[in-house]
Amino acid sequence: MATERSAETSTGTSLARALAAGPLVLDGGLSNQLEAQGADLRDALWSARLLADDPARITEAHAAYYAAGAQVVITSSYQASFQGFATRGIEHAKAAQLLRRSVELAREAQLAANAAGADTRRWVAASIGPYGAVLADGSEYRGRYGLSVADLEAFHALRLQTLVGAMPDVLAMETIPDADEAEALLNLVRGTGVPCWLSFSAAGRKTRAGQPLAEAFALATDVDEVIAVGVNCCAPQDVLAAVEIASAVTGKPVVVYPNSGESWDAKARAWREESTFDPGLVRSWIDAGARLIGGCCRVGPDAIRQVGEAVREVPRIVRPRAPRP
Repeated sequence: MATERSAETSTGTSLARALAAGPLVLDGGLSNQLEAQGADLRDALWSARLLADDPARITEAHAAYYAAGAQVVITSSYQASFQGFATRGIEHAKAAQLLRRSVELAREAQLAANAAGADTRRWVAASIGPYGAVLADGSEYRGRYGLSVADLEAFHALRLQTLVGAMPDVLAMETIPDADEAEALLNLVRGTGVPCWLSFSAAGRKTRAGQPLAEAFALATDVDEVIAVGVNCCAPQDVLAAVEIASAVTGKPVVVYPNSGESWDAKARAWREESTFDPGLVRSWIDAGARLIGGCCRVGPDAIRQVGEAVREVPRIVRPRAPRP
């Protein structure tokens, strides 16, 4: 994937340095916050529909997470794709504009938060959701789509390039259920200088597609563009083992943002069971290597505020300066 962006000048590099110094706070679930603001997301495009229909709500949701203490917010492009927009009769140029708008809306919230005077750095991550999200049938929690790595590269390439062109600080390749899809995405970013993180959808010590997490994380070990690896949209009780594996296998900072612990019924399009998200677990995740910590589906600003409180209790890592020659 061609790009003029350099890792040496990217603000994503500053995020990598910040992660090396100590833990940062990620946002929570975008869809649940949009629904809390009155948005109707009963649509195959999910939150991406609002990019065209009600973009101000998206900026408002990002702002709510910055106000809650998040230092990194993820754009509304998770379920956005050229193919998905085409089913609504949205032509290619307009679809590209909507993808770029997802970054612009998050940037608006970032600039407003910065103007409010809080003394903290903030970043914008462009979401690269899995192929299965576009199908809107829950297959992102299964993987094994019957597509080759080359097929998956072809699906992701133009969307990824379009989002990079909007100049986010980092790419969030997230909720990836399958090592094959991770391989495709890594092929696209390797050598580009575009900072990114790779986050798998997992169950226990395996990807949703059933591959051992150790093997999945290992794919990113030698990809310099990957500044963090981890898991998201998994049950909170699965996080600690995943952090330990990711840290041991890659040596990279670990990103974690589990869901509430409820389970998604794709057929009924509803959440089941009770929330088990517990900000009290954050310190154990940090001790194991987590450096970017937030929440996914059904984890809102109040929980992120508590995550932030837990993160602030951890002293920043002060690295000694190299001696002068």
